Amino acid sequence: MPNQVLTIEPQNELKFKVDFSRVFEQGHTTYMRLINPTTDTVLFKIKTTAPKKYCVRPNSGVLDPNSKVDIAITPQPVFVDPNDKHKHKFMVQSVIAPEGKTNIDQVWKETSPDQLMDYKLKCVFENPRGAILNDAGDTAAQNEVTKKRVAVADEGKAPTKTSSFPENAESDLQKATSEVILLREEESKLRHENLQLKEELLRLRQSAGGDGRGVARRHSYGPEKTAQVAMMPWVATAVAMALLGIIIGKFLM
Repeated sequence: MPNQVLTIEPQNELKFKVDFSRVFEQGHTTYMRLINPTTDTVLFKIKTTAPKKYCVRPNSGVLDPNSKVDIAITPQPVFVDPNDKHKHKFMVQSVIAPEGKTNIDQVWKETSPDQLMDYKLKCVFENPRGAILNDAGDTAAQNEVTKKRVAVADEGKAPTKTSSFPENAESDLQKATSEVILLREEESKLRHENLQLKEELLRLRQSAGGDGRGVARRHSYGPEKTAQVAMMPWVATAVAMALLGIIIGKFLM
């Protein structure tokens, strides 16, 4: 296998700032520079052992003679097992483009594996404060991740029923609601009866100036009966207020 003709910076390690104690957090972008110091056109590809966990832009391309390109590598917001991160590696694969070949995909297909130039880099992870995670830090981070995953799972469970009122208060509330409904029905009946009495009183007054039958009717509803009719609205209101006061008193006790 031929030696890599590209100059790669950094040479051995790609350092990433990732806080493994925060689940699904996107890491900081790291850059890798490829330099073509030759007089040949070089095709390149960037490969990784964890393709779903990194965004690489560009991940392939063409380097003209004496040119360079910066590759942006960003850890994606997906769960990364702290024990698995030691297996993450990147590889720069390149080949010198044959003269007269313009179809890049065809060049890659026609190139045999022993003609490819490979260069591997390992991944090193740092916390946001810049310290490299050691074994103790890895264990602590893993424990923190486990706690957060358990917390997320607990949040997904059906919430328990909580209430600021005792159970007997809920029962009293249902009873009070029923009493209020009955009270409103009773008040409606009283209003209907009061309206009927008012209509009857109006008919009596209209017939009072007519014939003797009207006078007889007026005498059948004398002053005492008329006073009772006039007092009906006040009686209905008093009854409603009394019942409402009783209900409110139950909640305040």
